[in-house]
Amino acid sequence: MNYRHIYHAGNFADVFKHAVLARLIRYMQTKDKAFRVLDTHAGIGLYDLSSEEAQKTGEWLDGIGRVMAADLPPQAAALLEPYLTAIHTLNPEGGLQFYPGSPKLASLLFRPQDRLSAMELHPEDHQRLHRLFEGDHQVRVTELDGWLALGAHLPPKEKRGIVLVDPPFEIEGEYDRLVEGLARAYRRFPGGTYCLWYPLKKDAPIKAFHEALQALEIPKMLCAELAVRTERDFTGLSGSGLVIVNPPFTLKDELHALLPVLKEILAQDRFSSNRAFWLRGEQSARKPEADEDI
Repeated sequence: MNYRHIYHAGNFADVFKHAVLARLIRYMQTKDKAFRVLDTHAGIGLYDLSSEEAQKTGEWLDGIGRVMAADLPPQAAALLEPYLTAIHTLNPEGGLQFYPGSPKLASLLFRPQDRLSAMELHPEDHQRLHRLFEGDHQVRVTELDGWLALGAHLPPKEKRGIVLVDPPFEIEGEYDRLVEGLARAYRRFPGGTYCLWYPLKKDAPIKAFHEALQALEIPKMLCAELAVRTERDFTGLSGSGLVIVNPPFTLKDELHALLPVLKEILAQDRFSSNRAFWLRGEQSARKPEADEDI
């Protein structure tokens, strides 16, 4: 309940997570059918990078600040276009003052038929999130522990959806809760696309986490990681990872094109790294048939 994302908004981990989320949304929109994004740990939705909190850490300067200033190669620019266009929309006079959290980013990318369910447990943050989307019929904001939403709010009535699980990792056992939460959610909504965020830091149980996910025997799980510095002599966040269940067939190739560019832009030392690989599934996912709802 003490976590405040404003101190970290727009940092390298946000860039990675939101760039991938934008790709997932765009893939869903290749079909006319409506879909729903379920954001289990939504935060306040919109962040003022000129605020005292954001200025205190300045993490966004080494994240979205670098990306906005970079001369992107054409393929990476095309892949980042939805994400960066959303940010430009929030800053119509130029510059970089406002940064979208995941719920705001999703809403900026929506078509009229798409929907968002945003969960936030912290009372103050819930109120701010509610005010942000007040009057928006495409968005439902609920004051709820996001872990509970993985049962109570699935499957969505649209039968198509992206479930973003992005806990703050401020208490012990969050890696285990991610595995347990995915198992519970997948039983209820096996056709959904799940995006699970996790931190990379010194002594984090990443190998055990991946093995626990593999033991769920979910057919297709793609993993991507981006580290901006070594974790050897550093106790803070050195990088982050995403596990995508039922990923778009295009995503692995997109990650192979995008991650090296982000690594080069966001690197904070010479030990930065990236990788994208299958935790479970084919080495190259087939293109889905026309009648599959992915």
